[in-house]
This record gives sequence, C-alpha cells and structure tokens, in this order.
Amino acid sequence: MIKTPAMKFYDKGFINHYANYTQVQVFSAGNVVLNLKIYDDRVCRDTFECQTLKQFNKEYLSASYEDDFIQKLFSQDNKDIYFKDSENGVLIKVIKE
Repeated sequence: MIKTPAMKFYDKGFINHYANYTQVQVFSAGNVVLNLKIYDDRVCRDTFECQTLKQFNKEYLSASYEDDFIQKLFSQDNKDIYFKDSENGVLIKVIKE
C-alpha cells in the first residue's frame, strides 16, 4: 500500500533488487499501475521522465524527507515494511510473502 496526497495504490506487486537499481511494481487486475525504478540519484516512473530523489520526495512524498528515503525504505530486508507520517499524509505498508 502506498498512500500519499499524490499517489494511492493498494494492490499486490513486486520489489526486485538489481545491481544498479531497485524496481517497485504494483499490479491491479493484472496490469501494472505503478512501475518505479529507484537508482542512487534518481527515480524513474513509466508516466514521467526520471526525477532526482529530492524532486520525487517533494512531488510525491514530502520535501522534508532525506533524498534517499524511498531508496532506503524499499531496500529493507524486513518481511514487513511500515512507514506512517500523519503530518504529511504518507502511509507506506509492504508485506512480503
């Protein structure tokens, strides 16, 4: 689940780690509804050109977050990832099966 003022996804998906980036894909009814490629210095999404991590945070999460916030969040090895920021309206919950 990814819920922010700019994005809302509550479906199944995949987190894949590659040598140069982490890919986060969310599917709904068999269709990709979110496809992020998170690199050390940028985030690329199918619906927009690549953005710096700072720009991505400002537009989709919160400008107050560290630049590498999203990268660190999805790189965790924990079975469950839970992040809630009520002040900025951000909730990210991942349950790995």
